[in-house]
Formats: sequence, structure tokens, C-alpha cells
Amino acid sequence: MTTSTFPTRDSIAFLLSQSAGAPDSVRSFHPSDDSGLLDEYSRTVVSAADRVGPAVVNIDIKQRLDSRRGPREVGGSGSGFVIAPDGFILTNSHVVHNANQIAVSLPDGREYGAQLIGDDPDTDLAVVRIDAPHLTHVRLADSETLRVGQVVIAIGNPLGFQASVTAGVISALGRSMHAQSGRLIDNIIQTDAALNPGNSGGPLVNSAGEVIGVNTAMIRPAQGICFAIASNTAKFVAGWLIKEGKIRRSYIGVAGQNVPIHRRVVRFYNLPVGTGVLVVSVEKASPAEKTGLREGDVIVAFNAKPIGSIHELHKMLMGEQIGLQSEITIVRHTEKLALAITPAESPSRAAVSR
Repeated sequence: MTTSTFPTRDSIAFLLSQSAGAPDSVRSFHPSDDSGLLDEYSRTVVSAADRVGPAVVNIDIKQRLDSRRGPREVGGSGSGFVIAPDGFILTNSHVVHNANQIAVSLPDGREYGAQLIGDDPDTDLAVVRIDAPHLTHVRLADSETLRVGQVVIAIGNPLGFQASVTAGVISALGRSMHAQSGRLIDNIIQTDAALNPGNSGGPLVNSAGEVIGVNTAMIRPAQGICFAIASNTAKFVAGWLIKEGKIRRSYIGVAGQNVPIHRRVVRFYNLPVGTGVLVVSVEKASPAEKTGLREGDVIVAFNAKPIGSIHELHKMLMGEQIGLQSEITIVRHTEKLALAITPAESPSRAAVSR
């Protein structure tokens, strides 16, 4: 008489639990784990939306246009969010650029006329202000700590549907895209959190309810390819817009991307940081081209100050650098070079049309 050797459910579970190569998630798996994880994910999204939602506003604008038939008035709308309790609101430049009238609607139903404080088409960011009491404001996080795959939440007013929430993940970091002014915006966040017209200017939020980006664009034929301006860029630009109303900046004419530097190179040259800015492209007739910068070079310092990210390079290239000979340090293959460069004033761009 023979006995069946067909494994039972208990024996399969036992073998899995005893397998040396089985990960902890397999050995301890229970059917109820999925529902627990989904519940935790839901609570995370709900909590982040509760924290940031009260600070997200709807922005309506009216703009006067001249046409062959005479002047006419057109309207538009977008999103924004309160960044300070005294009424400063961050949004996209393309939402409010050349607006004759700006109106802000708060989540509690209050409506206010808004004043344009500053507008920077080169980064597609703008700051407006309202005179309103009891405003909830957000906290801007450090976007340099972001990781691909991280859960994110987008809040805004797509197609007029106020306070809409979508969720997804960070799909990629370090993207570059053209602003409507024509300038390349670096360090863009790519996400699959759904965005639609009207989401522009709204916040992209992490699981802690902190703003990590300003939603700015989507690729219409594609699904799940949307972009946001990193919060570190937004903090820097908003600060100058509030202080000066504009940004006068120098430029060298490169598009860049944050990259790690090989540890051997860091040790050999005793570099203070392990990251730099990879030169992705060089503009024709720019200071960078005249200096001899090439695609593939990694910028590691500017005027002897370490450059570990695009954000740090942008901070160095302000108005006071225009026309002053400076020194830019790069790593080309395995060679460290110091080159003389004279930043120029960022070229004026044509007015952005909505």
C-alpha cells in the first residue's frame, strides 16, 4: 500500500516558513495584511489632505487682450496655496501672468481680491497676496531628500472641481522642462498623481503633509506623466519675489542634473560633498560655451564654494554675479579643472501668454 506524497496546505506553509531564502514578508504573510496596508495608505492620504487642504485656494483671473476686433476680456483659473499666515500665496506664473484682476477663493467659501507681489516666468512661479484673517498655511519640505517611489498627494481645483485630491508616487527626479518663457527649469519632479487643467499652482505633498513641489504641467496625450517644481526652488524664488517683487539673475547657459560623484574621485580630490551638477546641455553662444564647458562635465564648485546640487548653483547665480569673472570647478572624466567664466544677465524673454 502506498501513501500519497501530494503536499498539503499545512506542509506548504511549513516549507515556506522554514525556507532559508524566504523573505520575512513571505514567512509572516497573512491574507489580512493587504487590507491593513491599504488602510494605512488611506489614513496617510487622508491625514496629508486634512493638513494641507485648508491652505489650498482657487485663483480666478481676468485678462485684457487686444485683438483685431478690439480689446476683449478673457478669464482663467488655477490653484495656489498659502505659504505664510499674513496672506502670501504661491502659485504658477502662467496662472496669473498679465492678469488685470485676480480673485482668490478660500476653502471655507471666503473670497478676496488679490495683489500680484511678484512673477517669475523663468521658473513658472508667482506670489500673490490677500488681506484675510485666520489663514492656514503650509510647510515647505526639503526636496533634496525625496526618493523615487515615494508616495505623494496632489491637491488642487482641476476643471473647476475644488479641493480635489489625487495620489501617486514620485516617478522620477531631476527632470528638466521648458517654462513658457523658454528657459529650462531644472530639478523637476515627475509624478503619476493625476493632474488636469486647474491643478496648476497647487501643492504636491508628501505623506507627512509637507509641500514638496508646485504642480505645473502634464503631458496631455500621456497618462500618469505630470510635473512639479521642487519645493527648494519654490522657497528660494518665493523669498526673492516677496522681498524684491522680481528676480534679476545671472546665468551661465547650461541645463543640469544632480548626480553622485564616484567615491574614488571624491577621495582623490578631497571634495567636500559627494554630489555635483551634471551638464546635460550647453546653450550656444552662452558663457558656458565660451568657457569650454561640455556635456558630461560635472560642476563641483563655483567661486571655491562647493556645489552639490542645482539648487545650490542657482543660489550662486544671482544678480550680483552679472559681468563678474568667476571660477567654476568641474570634474571632466577623472580630471579636475578650474575654468574662468563670466556669468551674463539672464536674457529677457518674450511675454508669456496664457
